[in-house]
Amino acid sequence: MPHTAEAPSRRAIASWCLYDWANSSYNTIITTFIFSVYFARGVVGDEVAGASRWSAALTVAGLLIALLSPVLGAVADRTGRRKPWMALFTALTVVFCAALWWVKPDPSHALFALVCVVIGTVAFELANVFYNASLTALAPPRMLGRISGWGWGIGYFGGLACLVVALFVFVKSPAPLFGLLDTAEQAPVRATALLAAAWYGLFALPFFLFVPDVPATGLGIRQAAREGMATLRRTLAETRKYRNTLRFLIASAIYRDGINTITAFGGIFAAHAFGMSFEEILLFAIALNVVAGVGAIGFAWVDDRMGAKPTILVSLIGLTAFGVPLLLATEKAWFWVLALGLGAFFGPAQAAGRSMMARLAPPGMVGEMFGLYSLTGRMAGFVGPLAFGLATALFESQRAGMASVVAFFVIGFGLMLAVREPAPGDANTVRQSAAA
Repeated sequence: MPHTAEAPSRRAIASWCLYDWANSSYNTIITTFIFSVYFARGVVGDEVAGASRWSAALTVAGLLIALLSPVLGAVADRTGRRKPWMALFTALTVVFCAALWWVKPDPSHALFALVCVVIGTVAFELANVFYNASLTALAPPRMLGRISGWGWGIGYFGGLACLVVALFVFVKSPAPLFGLLDTAEQAPVRATALLAAAWYGLFALPFFLFVPDVPATGLGIRQAAREGMATLRRTLAETRKYRNTLRFLIASAIYRDGINTITAFGGIFAAHAFGMSFEEILLFAIALNVVAGVGAIGFAWVDDRMGAKPTILVSLIGLTAFGVPLLLATEKAWFWVLALGLGAFFGPAQAAGRSMMARLAPPGMVGEMFGLYSLTGRMAGFVGPLAFGLATALFESQRAGMASVVAFFVIGFGLMLAVREPAPGDANTVRQSAAA
């Protein structure tokens, strides 16, 4: 579908950005900081075995996401409207996130927990495919970078706010939830799943009320599925027609994998290399979210003025410039300075990647292209952790493992140089750029 020609209302922009604030609760509480730790320590009772089972579940979820996201994106392009798909997958995420409340600290509850996490994570990522694609219906080309950056930055602050509430009202409070929760059977920790679900559901509502949608095409689901699958097969078979987009998908998958590897193993590295306690790591995570959010919002205007490609290139230079001395740092104070400097470029690189995908997607193929964006990210997603693990084992040093991540930024930078960014213009400009 073509970009909207008129500037969106402030209410629509705020509602779109608020969805990023809403969905960040799931990643922050469930998959990163609280519930994943509770599963390994409290439910399974063995951190190594628990982490292994959790990783296996997320691997299954990743495979399902990789298979489903481009297919559903192509189908949604044929039916037109995206909000019904988002509503479905948002509701599934909220329901299965809330269901984790019933996961008690007993190994017999492990399978139920993993099933909920797999379904919730798949639904979460599929909702994001349609959310990202909805950017083109909301914003004219001249505002794509701004709105994408605002949303990404607000998402960091949303995850931070939800984490603070979870820690100080539930987990760390001497009277959890103002005395309403009994500490038996880890109720305060389990209740953070209810918090994440309520947070997601509540703050997602403005999106469905105030953000414009693409008009329906009138096609039924079956016909849309047939046409969508046919178009997807044709797109994959004729990738030479979308060489420029393919170059971007590969480049972005590589540098995104580097960022995701740092966020996944950064806490482990900080604890090992600098002897940081759990409380220090949480404080560091909070500070990193603040810096990353400010960076994403601050670079939003740069994206629109200079373009998404220069924003990504500058971000990758920043990630490398702070990443290399960070690997050589031996004092905790320098680690804080350099790591926060590194974090300032996380958001801009990711937000500009989203706006770049929106600019490159040919009219009528936005959902499909964002599905492929998710697919390539998932396909490359195992490489960073694998390289980190192999380098760490080979050199018996986590610094060597982190050094492998810097290579992802360098490779991503080199590949991005060959990507042509379309100038703001009509649909023909986008089509020509996608094929260049």
